[in-house]
Amino acid sequence: MFGLDGHTLLLGLAIFLVRIVDVSLGTIRTISTVQGRRAAAFVLGLVEVSLWLSVMAAIVPRVAARPVLGIFFALGFSTGNVVGILIEQRIALGHVTLRVLTRINPEKIAKEIRNMGFPVTEFVGHGRSGPVKELVLICKRRELRRILAVARKHSPEAFYVTEPAGIIRTPRRPIMQPATGWRAILKKK
Repeated sequence: MFGLDGHTLLLGLAIFLVRIVDVSLGTIRTISTVQGRRAAAFVLGLVEVSLWLSVMAAIVPRVAARPVLGIFFALGFSTGNVVGILIEQRIALGHVTLRVLTRINPEKIAKEIRNMGFPVTEFVGHGRSGPVKELVLICKRRELRRILAVARKHSPEAFYVTEPAGIIRTPRRPIMQPATGWRAILKKK
């Protein structure tokens, strides 16, 4: 069926898996390139193209005799795009600018986020329903979920938007809380 003997099936599965890896690396490489991560883009590009060449060398001489290999190639490419996006979302590279607009409890939101160690800038504005506050901060993408949970806790209907933060002059890192308990005792010595 479909010219799918054992050897063709194994070769097809190998092509499928290698394409997933190479296209996933390509997705992450593209994001690294956009974010200006030169070293990461270089290494990822080198590995990606090396894998692509090995797949092409395996498939081109055989695809005319076994067209089903082209289907494995295409499925690996499509799956690799999805896997690459999932990996990138998981590792969450880069920084974002977060803007939270709310009428309800903006001071509580700002205070709790500051207590987490993030600087927050507040702006007063006027929306359709009256005065609002806009809270603006820059954070790592992987920290975004935790910060948004604070905003939703104090203002469930708060409006927020994120945008990629390009070049950041001096990113602020969360400040460690003062040492307490045995850490404070050891620190004094």
